[in-house]
Amino acid sequence: MLDKTQDSGIVVKLVEKLRQVILIYQVGTGRCRDWPRLTCLSQASQQQSIHDLITKLQQMDIYGQNCALIVSRYTYPLQTLEINPMSLHRIPVRLFLHLVGLCLLLRIANLGVLRSMKRADGAGFNHRGRRGCLKGTRVTLLEEIDRWFKDGEQPIFWLNGLAGSGKSAIAQTVAERCFANGTLGASFFCSSGANLKGQDKFNTIFPSLAYQLAYQYPDFRSTLVPHLRFNPGIEYESLSRQVEKLIVEPLQSANIKIVIVIDALDEYKNEGPSSEILLALGSIIQSAPKTKFFITSRPEPRISHGFSRLKHSTLALHSITLDVINNDIRVFLRHGLSAELAAKKSSRFAPEELENWPTDSQLDLLCDRAAGHFAYAAATVKFLNHLFLSPKERYAIIERSPKDTIHEGRVEEVHKGLSLDSLCTSILQTSFAQNETADDTTVRSVLAAAALFTPPVPPSAISKTVQLRVEEVMRILEPIYALLELSEDPDHPVRPFHQLFSDCLADPERCSDQRFLVPREAIDPSS
Repeated sequence: MLDKTQDSGIVVKLVEKLRQVILIYQVGTGRCRDWPRLTCLSQASQQQSIHDLITKLQQMDIYGQNCALIVSRYTYPLQTLEINPMSLHRIPVRLFLHLVGLCLLLRIANLGVLRSMKRADGAGFNHRGRRGCLKGTRVTLLEEIDRWFKDGEQPIFWLNGLAGSGKSAIAQTVAERCFANGTLGASFFCSSGANLKGQDKFNTIFPSLAYQLAYQYPDFRSTLVPHLRFNPGIEYESLSRQVEKLIVEPLQSANIKIVIVIDALDEYKNEGPSSEILLALGSIIQSAPKTKFFITSRPEPRISHGFSRLKHSTLALHSITLDVINNDIRVFLRHGLSAELAAKKSSRFAPEELENWPTDSQLDLLCDRAAGHFAYAAATVKFLNHLFLSPKERYAIIERSPKDTIHEGRVEEVHKGLSLDSLCTSILQTSFAQNETADDTTVRSVLAAAALFTPPVPPSAISKTVQLRVEEVMRILEPIYALLELSEDPDHPVRPFHQLFSDCLADPERCSDQRFLVPREAIDPSS
């Protein structure tokens, strides 16, 4: 029991917080009938109410033995309850332990509500397999972005570039840098993070951002959780409503200076979603001026029109001189091709096979073929770095491949910049050169599933779709590993290393070898 001289205000606050815990727990578990009637709390004595409620919490096994674990770190828990730690001399030890335990319960209950949000798992920058820029590349560009965040007046930085120009790697590096200096609020990578389709992905972008922000910032969380508690289906409401309740109001309460990174906004193919998102961003920067956005996309007219109505800084990757880009690509190629030399030297290769590899002239040709596209350079490194095949022989395949395709260089109107088409075709032809005609249908079916299905599916699922053994599916995919993100685990989803590979397979004008052309209807696994 509490001392009679106890400060009544603290007790009243404790009772009110206990009410919140119970309400949150009820929503999360649906176990309402086990709790005492809340309407009786104001009529019963305060001391007895506290005793009864804590006893009930202990019986429900959500109190546990955690009180004493954080007694030595009481400052933050008590601030969560808005209680001044300096008033602790008026609080008996037993009540203090209850207060600390209550803070823990409140935090656990809040996190439980957050986890119930529908969000895109893996959309954040820290998703495995995502890579940033190689150290020593993109130096000037990254410095410009740093200056924008520190001193720039514009709330949005729009980095646009053609497919394969390295936008996602730059976005990843920006997110990593902001995370390191404590300014990254949240991130959303539209292209590879969300295992969701179309409208589902569109409906989860702001809930996903809110979820990440709530985990980092207690003040943001304390405003967001009540909205979720009383409106658990808010992610299905209009985008303006989502932004107001999930982002704007919590940001105003938190009063934090942050950067939010959104990569590949052009992945929303229809004009409506991308325009709505940009309109929503406008309301955020107007209501929460300390928030900045770093956004990447292709320079499509529908997105350019959306940005024209917003205050922003713009940098187009294709406007950077080719010499500067080629220098970075050269650094990337030399690093990537040299990194595997140690492994190759211990394998079956004769010393002369690796002597002077790669030469300056070989790097010159690869840079020329890349034509400013980092995606080409990344695929080339994977193709040449085969553990058991001679890199010089595989280089000869690239050297013999056509330099251009119908779409290469036509960046002014179609915005595709597809220097990868020739490389993709050469890799496919080399991998399946000995195929019988009857095998082409099987190969196309596996390629369609691996490169075009959304969300990505694992080889074990592909085997059921195409009616092959898992081992046979893996034998088809392994030779073209340079074009895929392929794990040794057949239950791990396989996806194209870049969207350009999927686009090439499905476009008859770009897939120069019709054996590998995938019909449009094969894109949807439900068809």
